[in-house]
Amino acid sequence: MPELPEVETTLRGIAPYVEGQIIQQVIVRHKQLRWPVADNLDEILSNLRISFVSRRGKYLLFATDSGTLLMHLGMSGSLRVLMQDKPLMKHDHIDFILRNGTLLRYNDPRCFGAVLWTTNPPAQHELLKDLGPEPLTPDFDGAYLYRQSRNRQTPVKSFVMDSHVVVGVGNIYANEALFMAGIHPSRHAGKISQSRYQLLAESIKTVLTSAIQQGGTTLRNFVNEAGKPGYFKQQLLVYGRSGLMCTNCLQPLQEIRISNRSTVFCRNCQK
Repeated sequence: MPELPEVETTLRGIAPYVEGQIIQQVIVRHKQLRWPVADNLDEILSNLRISFVSRRGKYLLFATDSGTLLMHLGMSGSLRVLMQDKPLMKHDHIDFILRNGTLLRYNDPRCFGAVLWTTNPPAQHELLKDLGPEPLTPDFDGAYLYRQSRNRQTPVKSFVMDSHVVVGVGNIYANEALFMAGIHPSRHAGKISQSRYQLLAESIKTVLTSAIQQGGTTLRNFVNEAGKPGYFKQQLLVYGRSGLMCTNCLQPLQEIRISNRSTVFCRNCQK
């Protein structure tokens, strides 16, 4: 967390406020994130115009004529659009002050996020160059998953959570998509047919699209650009519901650990 829907929600929220705007100043209060923030980030970014903002996996990309700012929200980060007189909160680590008076404030309680600058094409960046396809594009379908899964013994849940296979399918949404597709999360990826992978690909698209429409999922920390939580939590069918009744067959949902992640499923509905 935040996962793809939360990052996409943030992107759609901030883009109208920052695209085409000029950065006036950058204030870095805490530089020790997952990777240290550049000492001269203010010098680098001041007077640059943000051409557009995009997303690759869970990374936000702020494009300028001189390079690209890559931002990751880590485990608990958020990016909010505020007025410049907004009082500081705990863990407000970086302010991006725009010439139009907008303040873009980066908050990261656990400091697992990243704010990095590159002058190379972002697709060539070490953190992005080996990522799999975006799940909401035509490149991602059952045939692709089937090809990638051959001879793999890893559980299918771990397989679809591998960012080298497909980006952005985090733990919450993997649980939900596998339930929707009726696939047991611990089945070996290489033992699943192409037709079932097609159903899984469609389920991943459905779950992620619905989560984006609901503004993402807030379990603890996530808030959007306006400081509001996401509401997809109310639609979760398995994640966080261990021991409760399956919405399909009314049998108790089971919980196991796969790759040290909580995995909730229906023993009756998922094979």
